[in-house]
Amino acid sequence: MKIAVCIKQVPTREWQPRLRDDKTWIREQDVSYEMNEPDAYALEEALRLRETHGGEVVVCSAGPARVQQVLREALARGADRALHVEDDALGAADASVSAGALAAAMADEQFDLVLTGLQSDDQGHGQTGVVLADRLGIPHSTIIMEIQVQGAAGSAAGGPVAGGLQASGVRVKRELEGGWFQWVAMPLPALLTIQSGINQLRYATLKGIMAAKKKDIRKVPLPAGLTPSQQIVALALPIRSKQTQMITGSPSEAARELVRRLREEARAL
Repeated sequence: MKIAVCIKQVPTREWQPRLRDDKTWIREQDVSYEMNEPDAYALEEALRLRETHGGEVVVCSAGPARVQQVLREALARGADRALHVEDDALGAADASVSAGALAAAMADEQFDLVLTGLQSDDQGHGQTGVVLADRLGIPHSTIIMEIQVQGAAGSAAGGPVAGGLQASGVRVKRELEGGWFQWVAMPLPALLTIQSGINQLRYATLKGIMAAKKKDIRKVPLPAGLTPSQQIVALALPIRSKQTQMITGSPSEAARELVRRLREEARAL
């Protein structure tokens, strides 16, 4: 199988965010970055599928030059090569622009399976994978907890895996609400968004780190004509505050006043 994994570079969770003067994005001067955690699980799942069924794992990312840090990390963990849509404007891009950039880079690759994390740790919209599937014109399924490849033995030439498994589809387990799960059969090619915890992450070995230095990262220009579908008007940091109000009166009067405040002031009802 030829598998693409979309990964994103996000600020580390320990970093205390600071906003730019215009309040539309974070100040990036002193930020430390890491691989988006759900994308790390998607990468691990792709590596396991390759180990079982053969094929190739290609990591893809859209962002500034600093994104090569996580691309090299992914290559050190075992990915075969990388695609990088490099442009400074992609650092704060919305799902539409990011998906459009990735789709343009992946259009000629003819991937059998595309994996993304369920959502990013910074913006957390959970939209990029779904929009990317639309751009590529392939079916998708979200919140995946298990992947079973279906197919028949391949021939010496042709098929997703020469001499291995010629995959015809996948059967995937989706996580629903309330502890329920759903099994879905899908044809290939397809896109899946991976839920964190689907597997146990591996770490890069010294051998993998050395090998990653020789692996190819192909830079792809940002295609023209991509327009944002969303605009960040302003960001605000959470305000930590604690306030206690005592409600006096009889129990019935206090209950009525509590309900009124919850409805009219807190707007919790």
